[in-house]
Amino acid sequence: MGAHGSMDRHQRARRRLKLRQLEILLAVADTGSMAKAATRLAITQPAISRALADAEQTLGVPLFDRGAHGVEPTQYGRALLKHGVAAFGELDQGVREIEFLADPTAGQLRIGTPAGISEGIVLTAINRLSRQYPRVVFHVAIATGSTLLDQLRERDIELGFDTLSGPVSEGDIDVEELYDEPLVVVAGVDNPWLRRRKIRLAELTNEPWTWPPPGSTYDSLVVEAFRANGVEPPRAAIYTHAINMRISLAATGPFLAVVTAGVISVPGKYPSIRKLPVDLPTTLRGFYVLTLKKRTLSPLAQGFIDCARDIAKSLAKSK
Repeated sequence: MGAHGSMDRHQRARRRLKLRQLEILLAVADTGSMAKAATRLAITQPAISRALADAEQTLGVPLFDRGAHGVEPTQYGRALLKHGVAAFGELDQGVREIEFLADPTAGQLRIGTPAGISEGIVLTAINRLSRQYPRVVFHVAIATGSTLLDQLRERDIELGFDTLSGPVSEGDIDVEELYDEPLVVVAGVDNPWLRRRKIRLAELTNEPWTWPPPGSTYDSLVVEAFRANGVEPPRAAIYTHAINMRISLAATGPFLAVVTAGVISVPGKYPSIRKLPVDLPTTLRGFYVLTLKKRTLSPLAQGFIDCARDIAKSLAKSK
């Protein structure tokens, strides 16, 4: 097809493809069934079939393969749906931005973060902005790694925060390092080790420990820290990703817990634990904010990033 024919197709698609049709196609792809899509959208199945047939006629290619077990997008359908998700994400973003501009004290922000760092910078920023804008609603999804990136791409979240060993290499993700965050050791306020002004990590090998499970990034960092101090790492008594469980174990018993420094940076958040005076210099890792390239951030998201930068500067100075 020549350039003129291609242009005609583009113009015809712009004129005839409607957001409602695209919404129907997305529902069909998500449910794998025209009947289920009709139920979800509260319309008839013939209306679903017509929308699908009209879209295929407009574009001149099959968008779905029909089979005994339902429908599945073709390569053409996947291409259209990929950009359809982005289109609806941008439309939703535009509506949210209008709402925020009309009333900057209200709005919604969706954030993704691993559980282990959700109570550091992210919690502090939410506390600050909630006091400033009490009508703002924050949705915090617990995710990490590829799941976090997928949520950004699917527009399920607008901002991601993660502690990484280095920047991600995906070309569609913008990465900004806020500061280098270390791991720290915490103990309950009555733990006798808190009477010491300086502790060598090697002195703590026989203590009951709790940190994230073997195979996790944090487990590798703890193991590396012990070996850097010339001793073989002990086995933790309790392995768990649950940050609240590790902190509770330290607060209510003899356990020493490993957490990220940001977790104990919130004033008054955990009055029953204290940081032990032991260095874990090999555990420094970058703390990053992740956003999707070519996606305009809402004013609320931009304000959240600015707040996180201020908090990061304070934490970096206090290290």
